[in-house]
Amino acid sequence: MKMPFRFIVLLVSGIAWLGSAALGQSSEATKRLLERNKMFEPQVIKVAENVYTAIGYQVSANTMIVGDDGVIIVDPGQLPILASKVRKAFEAITDKPVKAIIYTHSHGDHVNGSLAFYEEGKGIQVWGRANFGSEQKQNTVTGLKAGVRSSNTQGFDLKPEQKTGIGVAIPPERRPAGNMMRDGVPSTNNARRAPLPGKVDPTHTFSESRKRIQIAGVTIDLVAAPGETADQLYVWLPDQKVVFAGDNFYQSWPNVYPLRGTARRSIRDWITSVDSMVQEKPKHLIGGHTTPIIGKASEVLTNYRDAMQWVYSRTIEGAQKFMTPDDLVEYAALPERFAKLDYLADYYGSVEGTIRDIYAQDLGWFDGNALSLHRESPKKQSQRMADLVGGVDVLMSKARKAMKADDALGAAQLAEHVIRLQPNNKGAKRLMGEALAIVGERTFNAPMRNYTISTANRLLKEAGADK
Repeated sequence: MKMPFRFIVLLVSGIAWLGSAALGQSSEATKRLLERNKMFEPQVIKVAENVYTAIGYQVSANTMIVGDDGVIIVDPGQLPILASKVRKAFEAITDKPVKAIIYTHSHGDHVNGSLAFYEEGKGIQVWGRANFGSEQKQNTVTGLKAGVRSSNTQGFDLKPEQKTGIGVAIPPERRPAGNMMRDGVPSTNNARRAPLPGKVDPTHTFSESRKRIQIAGVTIDLVAAPGETADQLYVWLPDQKVVFAGDNFYQSWPNVYPLRGTARRSIRDWITSVDSMVQEKPKHLIGGHTTPIIGKASEVLTNYRDAMQWVYSRTIEGAQKFMTPDDLVEYAALPERFAKLDYLADYYGSVEGTIRDIYAQDLGWFDGNALSLHRESPKKQSQRMADLVGGVDVLMSKARKAMKADDALGAAQLAEHVIRLQPNNKGAKRLMGEALAIVGERTFNAPMRNYTISTANRLLKEAGADK
């Protein structure tokens, strides 16, 4: 996204309906996300003399490079109906024809709006890497697609006022009917489904590490840059010192591990690709979703690279000391010099998720704890808990007590034990749903927040308590 869905860096389209808001105030997480939302008012930002980026019209950032006799579009966006508004805004700046479209990667929220800019028979070049679409092909091989988990991290199945995303929040009055997409993944829980927009496949690809092209008198370097996707590239304008990072940079901690599940992402590749951008010594930086960084690109990208490297190095160092993933979450946390930077906050990706995924990719599922080799089933664990406290009724009583004490997470954990032992207990489902609604409203990371609230909605529906 991406993430109002990705919205890619995160925002909230409204205040959560339940949770702290129900007590008359929003949590600090919600307040910060709503403040973040101000970044995504529709606007066209002049980045350099001939470079203009549209923000707030779509989930992704969309850019026009003005050449001598035409324009180049970088990432046209996710839907033609919205991309056409971007084109209209660009045409207010120049009426030069579109000469080329460049895809930084194949996620749907960057490419599915291409029909708003592409016209058959006009000789428009469409550029991407030779492995364009590799992530989608991998999903086809595994058979694991959207909807493999019961809840949704992108907010597709949430009410408009509950959704949080990264990139841009699209208010209900500007949201088209049908499904919305992030990272090329359509909603599987949206009752109003629409056919996928028809994207234009690349007409020109490159397999080398760097490809220099000339379009409309503009010198452009296309550079292979695997990170969020294996088919990612960045665009470098050497004359203007502008780098287009695609989704290898947005003003958030990178989404190294998507909770929804997708092709594995290598933080090592991501670090190398960001370092390559740093070596260009850019002046301006255009990310995949958030407002451009003007004048401080090298500083920001250097911090981005160094923060990722810190987390990776500390995770490996801790693992060598036989630390478990739970131990490493604290050990590899960002030091203050990085943690204080808003563009490294957990809006979309999370440091904790990155640490856990590094461990899983390099060491596998086993965390080094011998008891992890002898886990009882969740139901048996719940029965032990019930026996320990004096029965299921006592568990429910303690769960209600935790709610009254404003310990929503504790209440949800206790209620879950009851549900495992009594799957049809609507009271426990309602209590857990209400507790998770509060936990979700207080959660800052957008995918974690969306998934938690989505789960709360499902439990409340099963309990007959949804409105």
